Amino acid sequence: MENNKKPNTTRKPNRLALEKSPYLLQHAHNPVDWYPWGSEAFEKAKREDKPIFLSSGYSTCHWCHVMEKESYEDEEVAELMNKVFISIKIDREERPDIDGIYMNVCQAMTGSGGWPLNIIMTPEKKPFFAGTYIPKESRYGRKGMLELIPEISDIWKKNRGKAESLAAQVISSLSEEQEAGEELKVDVLHAAYEQLLEAFDEQHGGFGGAPKSQPDFSFALLEAHR
Repeated sequence: MENNKKPNTTRKPNRLALEKSPYLLQHAHNPVDWYPWGSEAFEKAKREDKPIFLSSGYSTCHWCHVMEKESYEDEEVAELMNKVFISIKIDREERPDIDGIYMNVCQAMTGSGGWPLNIIMTPEKKPFFAGTYIPKESRYGRKGMLELIPEISDIWKKNRGKAESLAAQVISSLSEEQEAGEELKVDVLHAAYEQLLEAFDEQHGGFGGAPKSQPDFSFALLEAHR
């Protein structure tokens, strides 16, 4: 698919304007205060005690452009993102190493993957939320950015221990398999899921009402927080 998107150059450019990637440059005039992947973003997240919102995509990705139009170019969503997160945008074609790591995380946490890939993690790069396309407003059973961001903010402030514990277990499960030199297979992801389910199945037989045949720990964490 050809990308004919022209950036809104009437806005002040963000940090992505200094990048070389065509995909990152497409986001250079978003009202979201995007950072490229690098120490500056993570140091600021630690300094301001904010979670990281990491978004990965590529220039010809249809749903990447849909989410940009709905959310990243929207002043209301951008204001929330800038308040709650330090936001990082990467081009999966430029940084397949980073994208690959967090795609494995997304698959382990949700049972599926795709682009745009959206990860919310601690300043130490430990993910506690993963998802793909997220609409601006909740619809068709899919939580929207305007609802998701305040809930993530609430978890970060009031229930961070559970989020960090989930993140640590996801990383541990994936790291153990990689250190063993084994290929990350579907059964490994299912094993990680079962371990997480056992760890957090404290009151209601799992996180929220998410069906166990299609696990989504990301949104389940939000349900468990309520």
